[in-house]
Amino acid sequence: MKFRIPFTIASEERLKKKSRTFRKFVKPKKNSKLKKYLENSDTKLTREEYISISIKSFITAVVAVFVLSTTLFLILSVNRSFLLGLGLALLIASFVAFVQIAYPKINSVRKQKNIEKNLIPALEDMLVQLNSGIPLFDILINVSYAEYGELSREFKKAVKKINAGLPQVEVLEELGENNPSIFFRRALWQISNGMKAGSNISEVVKDSISALNEEQLLQIQNYGNKLNPLIMFYMLISVIFPALAITFLTILSSLVNLTKTLTILLFISMYIFVIIIQIMFLGVIRSSRPSLL
Repeated sequence: MKFRIPFTIASEERLKKKSRTFRKFVKPKKNSKLKKYLENSDTKLTREEYISISIKSFITAVVAVFVLSTTLFLILSVNRSFLLGLGLALLIASFVAFVQIAYPKINSVRKQKNIEKNLIPALEDMLVQLNSGIPLFDILINVSYAEYGELSREFKKAVKKINAGLPQVEVLEELGENNPSIFFRRALWQISNGMKAGSNISEVVKDSISALNEEQLLQIQNYGNKLNPLIMFYMLISVIFPALAITFLTILSSLVNLTKTLTILLFISMYIFVIIIQIMFLGVIRSSRPSLL
């Protein structure tokens, strides 16, 4: 999953050069969550560089939207064009800055879920190859070229470092330390500790799979418990409430003698409201899905 800053088209190096002026306004911070998210997102940008890029994007968006919107308002002869243009510019620029600041966390969470989704199949693949007598390094190569998404990309990093001459144990430990997935870290730590102790790696991987299967069952149970109130909320907001609202609007339009245009607008608004609720519900269901499934 390639890291690309939202609302930008230039490369990271060009963005760093263009935002160098704003870097002096950003104070360094040791224990920063943004720094951790950037490290997990496989980007070379530091926290200070990323914030300075966001500041530049904010200022650029303010100027561009202000000029365009004010020009449009003046052409349309709208009152207080400059004030409306400035308000619109600040609103859109704030949205751009918010999305850019939040993106490293979103990207890190997506990467974590993608890794955990493929973790059990990848470990089962490794177990089959270990039982077949294939060396661990060859297994890492095989998994890195398999279709396990972000998990395969993580193993490609390990293979590259091992080919450079670093010990397998150190590479696996480092890979676990710099990964956002706690389940992946546990699996790598168990494998690296097993290699240090001279244990049978196939038994270590088998124990890791058993632990992940138990965790998967717990996640499924919790997921089922979350779905029950969500379904009740969905039925109430998107089924019962629209049905009652349509009945109420039908009666109201006949009693108050609402105009045809206003009545149509009210029904269209109700239809749009139901669509938005449907989209939100699908998003909540997707975000609540267990990471190991």
